[in-house]
Amino acid sequence: MTPEVLETTCEWMAGDVADPAQWTAVLSDREVAEIDAAMAVARAKSLDVLAIGKNDFPLPTLAPRLKRIEEELMSGRGFVLIRGLPRARYTNDDMCLAYWGIGAHLGKPWPQNHHGHVLGDVTDQGKEIQDHTARGNELGRIALNYHCDGSDLVGLLCLQTARSGGLSAVANSVALHNELVRRRPDLAAELYKPQPFDFRGEQAPGTRGWYPMPVFTRYSDRLFCRLIGAYILASQRHADAPRLTDLAREGIRWMHEEAESGRYSVTMDFRPGDMQFINNYHVLHGRTSYVDDPTAGKVRHLKRLWLETEVLADRPPH
Repeated sequence: MTPEVLETTCEWMAGDVADPAQWTAVLSDREVAEIDAAMAVARAKSLDVLAIGKNDFPLPTLAPRLKRIEEELMSGRGFVLIRGLPRARYTNDDMCLAYWGIGAHLGKPWPQNHHGHVLGDVTDQGKEIQDHTARGNELGRIALNYHCDGSDLVGLLCLQTARSGGLSAVANSVALHNELVRRRPDLAAELYKPQPFDFRGEQAPGTRGWYPMPVFTRYSDRLFCRLIGAYILASQRHADAPRLTDLAREGIRWMHEEAESGRYSVTMDFRPGDMQFINNYHVLHGRTSYVDDPTAGKVRHLKRLWLETEVLADRPPH
């Protein structure tokens, strides 16, 4: 196939998003009060957060704003930081309920692992990068390269920051794709072919430890990106996985080097109570390394949601 430039209205460079005011949605006092009232309604229905749906978390004035944010996520900039939830006022359970309820207005939850977990923890869980079953949310302290997750939207809620570091970083995969098409269409074409991804030990018993997935897919004139370079490279530990071509390796390396160049990215420093939502198909995310201080209670801890948006009427079968 001949790759083409796609969705130029969703392209941005670092200079286009340098002002945090462009992508930070600050909650008003009225909207925070509305969230408080919605939490009371939700608790009256069930103390199990997983039993709460959008209709159980009524947000009469905030919901239309969240719908506009959802449209911007899928057809615009592709990321947002929602700020203003007063962390000091709420317990961890309160924060998770508020986050779950707001997330329900942006999409339906998807499971994040083979256990079916839908409200994941992103914190140091004692795993090391050399562990082939380790996933990014379980790795602490180290920086994470730019990648995307396995859903339409990924949400992160900051419960606690580290002593230092741990900046969140996002890069525009639409701009990266289009620049690769313009400069190296041979590499882009190779990444439109299925590449092997490591299952991280979560495959069904007796099945192969990798799955095929293209990095780029054009579907209904939309770009769908699925780039987890570490998982693609790790697939080569399986003897039955297809060997990566030189073009595929070069294309993956180009994507990572350009994403890390600073030309296509912006970083943000989470505050406790911040919620970040990202379009996985248009925006890659990563983080800088960090240092925890358990004695001082400064242990980086985020909660994660994977969401299916209502904006997309259809998506590639894979």
